Amino acid sequence: MNVLVIGSGGREHALVWKLRQSPTVNALYCAPGNAGIGETAELVSLKPTDLDGLLRFAKENNIDLTIVGPEQPLVLGIVDMFRKNGLKIFGPSKAAAALEGSKVFAKDFMARHGIPTARFRSFSKEEQFEAERFIHELAPPIVVKADGLAAGKGVLICNTKESAIEALHDLMVKKMFGSAGEKVVIEEYLVGEEASVFAITDGEKFVTLASAQDHKRILDNDQGKNTGGMGAYAPASVVDEKLMKRIVREVITPTLKGMMNDGVPYQGCLYCGLMITETGPKVIEYNCRLGDPEAQVVIPLIDGDLAQLLLSAAEGKLNPDIAKQHPASAVCVVMASRGYPDDYETGKEIRGLDTFKPDDGVVIFHAGTRSEGKKVLTSGGRVLGVTAIGYDNDLRDAIQSAYRAVSKIAFDGAYYRSDIGKKGLSKLQNIK
Repeated sequence: MNVLVIGSGGREHALVWKLRQSPTVNALYCAPGNAGIGETAELVSLKPTDLDGLLRFAKENNIDLTIVGPEQPLVLGIVDMFRKNGLKIFGPSKAAAALEGSKVFAKDFMARHGIPTARFRSFSKEEQFEAERFIHELAPPIVVKADGLAAGKGVLICNTKESAIEALHDLMVKKMFGSAGEKVVIEEYLVGEEASVFAITDGEKFVTLASAQDHKRILDNDQGKNTGGMGAYAPASVVDEKLMKRIVREVITPTLKGMMNDGVPYQGCLYCGLMITETGPKVIEYNCRLGDPEAQVVIPLIDGDLAQLLLSAAEGKLNPDIAKQHPASAVCVVMASRGYPDDYETGKEIRGLDTFKPDDGVVIFHAGTRSEGKKVLTSGGRVLGVTAIGYDNDLRDAIQSAYRAVSKIAFDGAYYRSDIGKKGLSKLQNIK
């Protein structure tokens, strides 16, 4: 079949890499893609938000399945548009994508359906003074969230009440994230260990993929600013088999049933961002697609035909037998540009990419790259996701392999964390 992947980051490279392994995939396209993706799929010069152009391309090229990587086209309604035109597409409808597109919608949904989450209240920009009063009711740290999409940077963790009020002012008055901050969610800070759990669903049936743990902060030991993600590992040590069953029972099942009962069936990938607290798992946020960089460690652990799995979900008849998992660990270290997540330079030549072989257990997923002749240059804040697989579930081996690979790659201003997977390794050692 002919497959179109929408997006240009590391998540999309991981999707394309796995889809190319499917014997059922013939033509494989990616819009707009990047330098690494271009080695595996045909690149299409269309932005993910150009819904009309993407629809036209899909029709003209007889696309049998479209897979949406980023959240923006989902929130804009690309799934509704494609389905209206008789095209198969993997992802939730515009109404269902509000689970990520609106923090207020998501929190109200969780409260209505009894899904465990932090204590919260939501406010419009006309309710700024009420929001300030609520801040004074909470004990720091206090979490202030922009309602809308903010490229993964709309969550502000404030260590004092004064800084929380300042964050509220930045969102509502200074419009730090534009219209995304016209409404806000203010909530208590949850203490525990984070984990990401993904469900592939046709709206009723679902399968879970390997759990993962993202590393959001820019510096080692979870210090510094929040980013889109500086690395991840899977499966997350904090999520054992017993806890996964509880997450399925208390989070995933009631979420899908709740959406169905609300008349908004959820089809696609449901991302549950969780805090594992002393009293159990609580939802920090939902995403309406695979995470990035979590996809780079979760997708390589799928022991099955990804194209057929996603097609069966898109057709409303999920085949759970396809989603078997390799008994392995995977680690992704993100190499970022100097200055990220703030201003950063691009156009730096990347050296060392030609030192890796397909069978050495390491895959270099491109995130922010472009080609210029035979050179590969940086074009984004997060540049590469260096991913290693540790077979026999060997997390230590995967970590060591990932960092050996990182040491062979260079570009001016390259930065990466040196502790990806460290918490997971420590937890495993304590268990033993």
